[in-house]
Amino acid sequence: MPDSQTPTPQRSGRGSQTARDMVLSLAALLVIVAAVLGFSRGCSFSPGGPTIETSAVPTVDVHTALTGIAAGTDVPVREPKLPAGWRANSTDTISIGAGDQARPVVRVGWLTASGHYLRLSQTQGAARDLIASETDDPKSEPAATGTIDVEGVSWTIYPARRNETSWLANVGGVRLLISGNGKDADFRTLAQAVQTATPLPKQS
Repeated sequence: MPDSQTPTPQRSGRGSQTARDMVLSLAALLVIVAAVLGFSRGCSFSPGGPTIETSAVPTVDVHTALTGIAAGTDVPVREPKLPAGWRANSTDTISIGAGDQARPVVRVGWLTASGHYLRLSQTQGAARDLIASETDDPKSEPAATGTIDVEGVSWTIYPARRNETSWLANVGGVRLLISGNGKDADFRTLAQAVQTATPLPKQS
């Protein structure tokens, strides 16, 4: 009498499929590790606050950028001359205020020689709008925490976002705001450089 039992099909390729899955998983893990290492290469920790590895960030031609911006705005834009070791890595223009009170703000960011970050904002807009633009809550105006004199110009100190600091001054009818996590010496260097700079010429 013939055997009516149905033969069990063989499972083929299971071992090779498992090995392939392991290889793919390992490759994905290596990609993630490489991405994390690439990100962390640009930053380091120090007791005085986070610092940035300047070789890992882009460089901006400040003179070309500010000259172009100055030609298209009514703000008397100043270009501070900073010491060697400072690297500009960003420029942009934002707007503060609303409606008829809206005014442009010209901003440039630098990595300082000490590895920290500072951003300079220049505008003819309202001081409280400018200060609020550098806080975590733009609807509120933080209280000043003090003043500091830089070569005869009084700068008012305010808290900024992420436990950073802002210095505000009025120079030549323009409000200047320096914000970031730099050291006091960095703030003073940028403050002196911008307040003594001559506004860039307008193109006719």
